[in-house]
Amino acid sequence: MLDALANSAMDDIRKKFKKKAKKQGNSRDGWVIVDYGDVVVHLFSPDQRDFYNIEELWEDGKVLLKLK
Repeated sequence: MLDALANSAMDDIRKKFKKKAKKQGNSRDGWVIVDYGDVVVHLFSPDQRDFYNIEELWEDGKVLLKLK
């Protein structure tokens, strides 16, 4: 599922904004990163999301976009 999300995001952004990205990580590990240089997209499995508790870690940060 994470690979499909990453690939879809990469395809859409490449088509709309002509931006290329590097994908790192592996969906079976529960964490995939799509790196655009200025912006990094982190995709977590539910288990990894709970483990790292990113929302609490960055609770003072500015939310630009939240997808569920």
